[in-house]
Amino acid sequence: MTLLNRAAAGALSLALLAGCATTGARTPGDPFERVNRATWRFNDAVDRAVVKPVAKGYRRFVPGVVQTGIDNFLENLEFPTTFVNDLLQLKIKDSLIDLGRFAVNTTLGLGGILDPASRFGIPKNEEDFGQTLGRWGVPSGPYLVVPLLGPSSLRDAPSIFVDAQTDLRVQLDLKSEEQWALAGLTVVNGRAQLLSLDESIAKAFDPYAFVRNAWLQRREYKVKDGAVADDIPLEDPLEDPLEDPAAEGSPETEAPPPEEAPPDQPPSGASTSETSLMPASDVISGGRLL
Repeated sequence: MTLLNRAAAGALSLALLAGCATTGARTPGDPFERVNRATWRFNDAVDRAVVKPVAKGYRRFVPGVVQTGIDNFLENLEFPTTFVNDLLQLKIKDSLIDLGRFAVNTTLGLGGILDPASRFGIPKNEEDFGQTLGRWGVPSGPYLVVPLLGPSSLRDAPSIFVDAQTDLRVQLDLKSEEQWALAGLTVVNGRAQLLSLDESIAKAFDPYAFVRNAWLQRREYKVKDGAVADDIPLEDPLEDPLEDPAAEGSPETEAPPPEEAPPDQPPSGASTSETSLMPASDVISGGRLL
């Protein structure tokens, strides 16, 4: 069993175990929050001790052009997964586009190291089996944090195993040590691309909730191909829970009636309309995760 297969099997086991958990609901959509937070802390400890330092060294010492080539090469190996899920979702046009992109980058791009397809205007799609299930009406189910793999859901975690059957990084006939090296390179490359988000996560009042909400929003966006309502207020995990909810969303406090002032002085309430209560989320800098 390859490294990615073992990881997918672990994700499936976690999903099945979580279905039997009795932790009690704390947050809508996150009934296993107590278990998830414990897994989050474990993943964070591993990241701080091993993955993040390696990713920072990779970003610092590996030339940018080499990093770009590695990223292009790894993305090219994901093509069969995207192509199969294009077909399963009946996205025939997208499947032809992705097939053309793969052909151009594999031939003219030296096996995917270069990306001439983007220069030719051929877009890149990202599809997986979790998105396919979502397209056909399977709900995401409870939010899950998978050991070492991070945010997922009861629907998407088992789908990792399905996608592994079409991923060339798994299916290539490589020696065991080569598979480990390729898996490690995938992890380090992916983590290096997320380093710029660390500061925003660190500034969040609740980093766990920040990542959870951002991941769920992004996942819904991808499953629905961007057709999501944009007028639904979303929970802001950066917001100070002690802030008065009544002040939320109101840009200004109501100005008190001006007091009577002597004729030679301006009304004392003339400048009160310029005073406003600023939500804590506006004071704290940092953007969304994804």
